[in-house]
Amino acid sequence: MAIIVRLDVMLATRKMKSKNLAARIGISEQNLSLLKSGKVRGVRFETLSAICKELDCQPGDLLEYETD
Repeated sequence: MAIIVRLDVMLATRKMKSKNLAARIGISEQNLSLLKSGKVRGVRFETLSAICKELDCQPGDLLEYETD
């Protein structure tokens, strides 16, 4: 996979638990866990926007492109 999800890094930096973030943005902990692990095929801009708002970050802080 060429897109790396760095959500776990940002959560650690912000000292926030996944459970709290999921509750704040209105998605299940399971869906957030799947997103953190990169096991999703897509993410809604609405969800990405909510994550960025809560973590005070940019989408580029959460997603990274890595060449094979």
